[in-house]
Amino acid sequence: MTTWFRTYYEDEDLWPYFETDEQGWATRHIEIAGKDARPLTAASLKEVLHLRDHADLAATTRYGILADAPPDGWQDQPGAAGIPAEECERLWAEARRALGGAG
Repeated sequence: MTTWFRTYYEDEDLWPYFETDEQGWATRHIEIAGKDARPLTAASLKEVLHLRDHADLAATTRYGILADAPPDGWQDQPGAAGIPAEECERLWAEARRALGGAG
C-alpha cells in the first residue's frame, strides 16, 4: 500500500515529504524549506534509477536523489503526519515546476 507523509526538521526549517511503496521504500521525495516554502528536492525513484542506468548520476542534481534505505521511524519525528495523496501530488507538481521540470 502506498503511504504519503511528512516530517519537520526544525533546525533546518525543512519539511520533507515522502511517498513510499508497500515495502516502505521512498518512491518520491519532496523537500520544502524556509518561510518562503522554497522547493529543494522533487526526486522520484524511477527517474533516479533511469538516470543512473542511462545517463550519469550527476544529472540527478536537478531534482535530488532518494535515500538508500526506507525512511523508518518517521512517525516519531517532530511534525510527522500522514498526508492525503492529493496534497502530495499538488506539492510534487509545484516543486517540479519550481525546479524547472514537468510535474
